[in-house]
Amino acid sequence: MRIIPAIDIIDGNCVRLSKGDYSTKKIYNENPLEVAKEFEDNGIKFLHVVDLDGAKSKHIVNYKILELIASKTNLRVDFGGGIKTDKDVEIAFSSGASQITGGSIAANNSALFLQWLDRYGSDKIILGADCSNRKISTNGWLEKSDIDVVDFIKEYETKGIKNVICTDIAKDGMLEGTSNALYKEIMNESSVNLIASGGVSSMDDLYQLIELGCEGAILGKAIYEGKITLKQLQELC
Repeated sequence: MRIIPAIDIIDGNCVRLSKGDYSTKKIYNENPLEVAKEFEDNGIKFLHVVDLDGAKSKHIVNYKILELIASKTNLRVDFGGGIKTDKDVEIAFSSGASQITGGSIAANNSALFLQWLDRYGSDKIILGADCSNRKISTNGWLEKSDIDVVDFIKEYETKGIKNVICTDIAKDGMLEGTSNALYKEIMNESSVNLIASGGVSSMDDLYQLIELGCEGAILGKAIYEGKITLKQLQELC
């Protein structure tokens, strides 16, 4: 299982939210590149960068930070947040993203999202399936839909999606464990490469995700709050 630390960005700072609520913002470092380099120095090879300003603004904002991280480290970065147009995709890839994650666009404009999938390929395009009470949430999790998360993933699998990041918003940033029952259901109902996101609080959570068969696990606050050390992640990797 790939270990994928997260850097969420607001106003150029490395932050974390609780349940996606912008009012709960906590700044952990004012220099995201410094954080990325520390991850790399401890054997991490992958990074999940979320442009929270972009998600809220509905267009990419913090691409300069992406560019800095991609040019100053060898981390393979998947980038999401505010990717809504062809121009946003071009900016993300030209700024050094190895992959992009589309969630809101996949829910609200499937035709455009599928064009990206066709143009760039399934190895470059990740489906973001962020949900609250199983229902897909969009635009920085500020808007709700009636789309069931498992149905959403299964439908996109039929259209060629291979890689999916699934975040249970109720778990995100809460350090209360992961949504294993939901992840198990997704893997029983589909053959996607599932990247689990939200709620990782300990090494035990990671071991459980490995046992479930997740392709990757994204974690953030557990690292920043010292619940999991970079040395422990290095040993796991």
